[in-house]
Amino acid sequence: MSNASIGKWISLLYRYGHIYVTKELEPYNIGKGQFLFLLALYHKDGLPQEELAGFLNIDKGTTARAIDKLEKAGYVKKEPNQKDLRSNQVFLTQQAKELEPHIYAILHSWTEILITGMTEAEVEKAFSLLTKMAQNATDHIQKDRNSSRIVIGEIKL
Repeated sequence: MSNASIGKWISLLYRYGHIYVTKELEPYNIGKGQFLFLLALYHKDGLPQEELAGFLNIDKGTTARAIDKLEKAGYVKKEPNQKDLRSNQVFLTQQAKELEPHIYAILHSWTEILITGMTEAEVEKAFSLLTKMAQNATDHIQKDRNSSRIVIGEIKL
């Protein structure tokens, strides 16, 4: 095996993906990283804010700031959690629900850009290898954290 770093290329794709998605969502006043919270809520609306942070494996402070921005933009609303009044549940607004197909179209468009010039077999192999790498990373991190909160494939991207 050479000295090539897979992480370098994954990092590059991640950064360029964020640039692309951020640019596409700019007209909707959705900033970098905020769309991940919308994706999680599209998967399961009404999550408690703390659970949302855990679901995405993002710290509580970053989650609170992102949710506040999304709330100010009219995409989510916070309501007291009836099971635990010390916390809030986060719900999508109608405005966010109407934006869902567009967000998924943006993500699909980015995927199409990434797989340009690849055969169907290459695309399938790439997905298979990336899924395996993500699972390896998840297993390693969960072992270190003794946690089960990271789940590969929960949110469709």
